[in-house]
Amino acid sequence: MTMTMPGRFLAAGLLLAALGACRREPVPVPEPDAQSPAAAAAGTAPSAPSPDDAAPQLADVIEHDPRYVVGISYPAGAAADPGLARALHDYAQAARGELMHAVDGLQDKPTAPYELSLGFRELMRTDEVVAIAADGSLYTGGAHGQPLVARFVWLPREQRMLTAQNLLASPAGWQAVAAYAGEQLGTAAHTRAADEALEPEDRERLLAMALKMIAEGTRPQPENFAQFEPVPAADGRIAALRFVFPPYQVGPYADGVQTVEVPAAVLQPYLADDVRGLFAQ
Repeated sequence: MTMTMPGRFLAAGLLLAALGACRREPVPVPEPDAQSPAAAAAGTAPSAPSPDDAAPQLADVIEHDPRYVVGISYPAGAAADPGLARALHDYAQAARGELMHAVDGLQDKPTAPYELSLGFRELMRTDEVVAIAADGSLYTGGAHGQPLVARFVWLPREQRMLTAQNLLASPAGWQAVAAYAGEQLGTAAHTRAADEALEPEDRERLLAMALKMIAEGTRPQPENFAQFEPVPAADGRIAALRFVFPPYQVGPYADGVQTVEVPAAVLQPYLADDVRGLFAQ
């Protein structure tokens, strides 16, 4: 069915405005100290936690106030690895700190309570790899909340985090990952554009903007692939890495979180020597 002229412009305008929306910055992971397990994210191999570096309490939080609501949940057993527990705790505290900073700036009671909703869930646990996903939302006013998306891949034997910075041996690896991810995301963008009830020129404009966001969000740099989770093989090794892209990185908010699974076969030629054995051949 052909859309009326006002309807056509309204739909196109809304979609294009969504694509052109400014990206909101993710909640930052706190700066690690030299012994922190998160130090691997800064390219520094951390030391094993000392006996004095006890795992923090990972107790679920439910808190209500006329101005704000907080809900944080952790998976059972997450505190078994002190270094991993510290990273999860620090991420949650950073998100809570951002919420409370916004609450402290309120002059009056907000029309809708500010809210932090954050859930951690275990994705994989073997002797070699423990993976935890963090997903949620931080609302401090506006049309919708800020998405919270983070992944933590802990190597228990080495007492360190597997991060994008220490995953691949050379920049050539990120070229391969970026090309693979860009192709998969581009195919999905074409499919979505084909399903939109728009005139051809509007559909082409929408697709061009989507492909531009994908190209920018998948530049071959480790920071663009910082969030990933292992896909386990039958033998317990890693069959693929699922790279996770928060809203605004490779598409508008309406497209939500997008993912691309990169098979171990694509990664194997580029993996760092000290993690190659974690992956299926």
